[in-house]
Amino acid sequence: MTINQKCKILVIEDEKDVRDLMLLHLKREGYETFQTDNGEEGLHLLEANKYDAVVLDWMLPGVSGLDICKKINQRIPVLMVTARADTSDIVLGLEMGAYDYVTKPFEIPVFLARVRALLRRATIANPTELSQKIQIGNLKVDIEAHRVFCDREEVLLTPSEFKLLTALMQNQGKVLSREKLIELVQGQGVAVVDRAIDTHVFGLRRKLGPCSEVIETIRGVGYRIEI
Repeated sequence: MTINQKCKILVIEDEKDVRDLMLLHLKREGYETFQTDNGEEGLHLLEANKYDAVVLDWMLPGVSGLDICKKINQRIPVLMVTARADTSDIVLGLEMGAYDYVTKPFEIPVFLARVRALLRRATIANPTELSQKIQIGNLKVDIEAHRVFCDREEVLLTPSEFKLLTALMQNQGKVLSREKLIELVQGQGVAVVDRAIDTHVFGLRRKLGPCSEVIETIRGVGYRIEI
């Protein structure tokens, strides 16, 4: 059973074989699909219609996937599908607004799992509109009170750990690179540099105990909290 069989997904992919494969399996999952093979038409479709998610190639004729990501500006969850598998390319795609990525060639079950995760992300409000209390499973963060609870037991965090956890939970389902996390965590007496994010995540997981399982490591890129 799919998350939402009424979901509308736009696929922007210029390789016909890859595009047809994606569309075939998305339709089998029950999604309503739309397609184009170039970036310029993709932008026109995005401006004229409403979609729940976009599957987007990086290298497109007309307008690149990166430019489309910037124009969308995270209004719609984007799964970037690309042959550019270097860590620096993946980080750049995420920084430009993609919520997640799949590298070519890809396994169909992995692709569909990423789409389902993307659609779960689409049901979450914009972080600026989120409640001051966020809960995922047995993990609860009260932003205003600056308190964290795991299985109803309070967990004491440092300012850096609290801001890191809050950033991840407010962006649940989205991969956040180390650079993005540094940007979100910095400020108000909190200084985070270079790969110190990894140290903070290690400490955060240790303190969260059984609730730490929600934090997923995306190797070579960063972290996310899965929904």
